[in-house]
Amino acid sequence: MTQTADIVIIGSGIGGASLAHSLAPSGLRIVILERGDYLKDGPQARDDRAVFQKGFYRSSEEWLGTDGESFLPGNYYYVGGNSKFFGAVMYRYRREDFAPRPHMDGASPGWPMSYEDLSPWYDAAENIFRVRGSVAGDPTEPAHAKPYAYPPVPDEPAIAAVRRRLEKAGIHPAALPLSIDIDAWLKRAPTGWDAFPNTGTGKIDAQVGPLASALTHPNVSLVTGASVTRLETDEAGRRVVAAVYVKDGAEQRISADRFAVAAGAVQSAALLLRSSSKAHPTGLANSSDQLGRNFMNHNTTAMLTIDPFAANTSVYQKTIAFNDFYNADNDHGAPLGNVQLLGHITGNILKANLSFPAPAWVARLIARYAYGWFLTSEDLPNPESRVMVRDNRIVMHWIRSNMRAHEALIARTRAVMRKAGFPIVLTHTFGRKTTSHQCGTARMGSDARTSVVDLDCRSHDIENLYITDASVLPTSAAVNPALTIAALAIKAGSAISRGR
Repeated sequence: MTQTADIVIIGSGIGGASLAHSLAPSGLRIVILERGDYLKDGPQARDDRAVFQKGFYRSSEEWLGTDGESFLPGNYYYVGGNSKFFGAVMYRYRREDFAPRPHMDGASPGWPMSYEDLSPWYDAAENIFRVRGSVAGDPTEPAHAKPYAYPPVPDEPAIAAVRRRLEKAGIHPAALPLSIDIDAWLKRAPTGWDAFPNTGTGKIDAQVGPLASALTHPNVSLVTGASVTRLETDEAGRRVVAAVYVKDGAEQRISADRFAVAAGAVQSAALLLRSSSKAHPTGLANSSDQLGRNFMNHNTTAMLTIDPFAANTSVYQKTIAFNDFYNADNDHGAPLGNVQLLGHITGNILKANLSFPAPAWVARLIARYAYGWFLTSEDLPNPESRVMVRDNRIVMHWIRSNMRAHEALIARTRAVMRKAGFPIVLTHTFGRKTTSHQCGTARMGSDARTSVVDLDCRSHDIENLYITDASVLPTSAAVNPALTIAALAIKAGSAISRGR
């Protein structure tokens, strides 16, 4: 029997949940299909060995690289999606990210809209995710119509000392914008939140924030354990008429007036590619041949700064960042990227990430004096960098770009840290199979010949199909994409409510 709805949303991560929140007051019958289940609490939730060494929460799903090697991506399948494990950093893209500009190895094409166009939707997203932050201190912070509703998450004493050391070195450390209720988080257990699962309400992720709010409306429902296998269109291929999904081993169908795909940049592209038909032989919404292309994933490096005379006594650590090299750099004259703290690195976390075997006591000793940083540089869109489906299996071909800028960011940050009094600086650049900031596979644009969706995230080809996740980002910028995904989804919801 076919179920019916006004709108079906596929995926309950940031894009899907934010869209549901935006649409909930409209009275439309909204059904959210989520392949995962609710994340349950348990002793593993704050156990750093279980999370980082044993991979207790990781999916066993493997993707295939074009080099022929399979790998486990950094994807999680729970209600709330990857946001259940994210670092809760909710940056606005900088104003300059929306305009075309040159990089050391190529150029960013910019966006089909300006920062000012998206700014009101950023305001709405910050409200939904209850973001803690400050508009002061960061020279790259774009204009806000109003200040953050909540003050920044406070620095712990050890981090306040690091902030002073950076300021003395001539850097402008600023508060990270975070969707964290720190008191609620620490009440569960004294750990950081970065990459730890959120089994309570301390991290305002997609489930705790927009989804929980949407589900208070009687017209919104969530189906868990529903793995969508394909979308079906009418004979002409102009409208999606049903989503086919598997739940408890049985295939089911649901029809609706509108459909929104929000399963993540890789899974959304794969679903639409698998939904090819006579009317759409290369996949749904793909007349431009851009579906699955322009995959971007940020160039990222973990940095450990160690001072054997300054023990790191912090619990959560992740409260400051600096963007002094984000838009330009005196030595290179080009954008380099963002530097932010990681969550506090324990001995068990460090041991899980070492490239060589080390006794636990050695890892604990190093971690005691270490401060972890996350360096991010922009990955530029390339149509040959792409997601494909072969024999129903996801195949990834990521072509890294702009690595000279990332290497320059590493060098400049290393020099800053040494000037700030850290005699030991270690780095590890993440490989091409790390997919935590995936985006770009269904790019937004005003020209249907070169893009997949319009400025309201609606397919150029299929009038009742929307894509509301990181797939639509035209560029990756060099800060965390979560808030931008939410802002675009809320904007799309407003358009749908107006009958767009």
